[in-house]
Amino acid sequence: MKDRQKGGCGETPPPQPVSSSPGPACGCADPVVRETPSCCGTAGPDKYEGLHQDSYVEGWVDTPAGPIPRVNAIIRARDVLGRWKMRWGIGRGGYRIAPGLYALGRPGADSVVLVTANFKMTFDALRRELAGIDAWILVLETYGINVWCAAGKGTFGTEEIVRRVKAVRLEEVVDHRRLILPQLGAPGVSAHEVRRGCGFHVVYGPVYARDIKRFLEDGMKATPLMRRVEFPVSERIVLMPVELVGSLKPAAWAALALFLAAGIGPGIFSPAAALERGWPAVVMMAGGIFGGAVLTPLLLPWLPWKAFSAKGALVGGMLAASVFFSYEGSSGAIHALPVLFALPAISSFVAMNFTGATPFTSPSGVEKEMRWAIPVQAVLAVLASVTWISGAFPGY
Repeated sequence: MKDRQKGGCGETPPPQPVSSSPGPACGCADPVVRETPSCCGTAGPDKYEGLHQDSYVEGWVDTPAGPIPRVNAIIRARDVLGRWKMRWGIGRGGYRIAPGLYALGRPGADSVVLVTANFKMTFDALRRELAGIDAWILVLETYGINVWCAAGKGTFGTEEIVRRVKAVRLEEVVDHRRLILPQLGAPGVSAHEVRRGCGFHVVYGPVYARDIKRFLEDGMKATPLMRRVEFPVSERIVLMPVELVGSLKPAAWAALALFLAAGIGPGIFSPAAALERGWPAVVMMAGGIFGGAVLTPLLLPWLPWKAFSAKGALVGGMLAASVFFSYEGSSGAIHALPVLFALPAISSFVAMNFTGATPFTSPSGVEKEMRWAIPVQAVLAVLASVTWISGAFPGY
């Protein structure tokens, strides 16, 4: 049930302060409820301080475990706007919903239970595809991270599933003992430990949320196509903005440092030299970011090697070579040496950051890559800095 929302897998945002009063059926501390009519007569918002309610929440469903929020499958303009903001990295840390149990449609004791992350784009993708189906949705606390990334970080995992099942008293809500998990959540889950911990059996659903209806209609059986993970160019393109925006802040600080370093010379510091040599350096840095965040994802299937850092270094190297060979004479080529070192380093680093946005890697694989890639990138950066600053002094 992969939502394909990937906005990258950066650092897990820290838990944000929320109300200390848990909703009776959510088993979690959640935001304050909004005034809306109850769907169940006795249930009312005044009884559920701490239960998040938004446009997708229509009321409550009474269960033996207490009232549970009932949600719809409608994606409104507000949801589309939120999705667009996430694509551009705006407010990513707070784009989450309250963890707990939700009712979609009018589920009963025999209705299926689907497990997902509390990243709102993930939740929206799932409820949209479940239109017309009565189901329970168990939302885990993944701190606003999608399923694939959260599984790698351990927040979409065995302990959280067991804890959440017990917190919402799921055994009192449904008669069966089955949990349908997204396939991409498998790296963080031990099915037998889940069963031992809470008594529920894990069934892995399809990769994409779009296949969930057919999966349920076929008796919870997935076809080979449903198990196949794809990463076409269209999905790679939609991830580019968040990678570019994520680079803006460090790039701004780096640009300032470049302008300051560009002024270093025989006269200690020259403002004129800072501008004259600083702008080309900033353009070079922007080229490296473009190579790692745009060109590498676009060319991904055709670039050799598995490591994203190597792919990015190759792209940066090709960009650097085009600059290097555009200089005339040996003197010009020597002054282009910093570019030859810097572009592969920057492009490699940015491309490596894109690793977390793909379904091709594993946490252990990323850690292994970082252990050798970062030292190489650091050496290239040092060589670029030394050759560039040295160029400001006579006799270089």
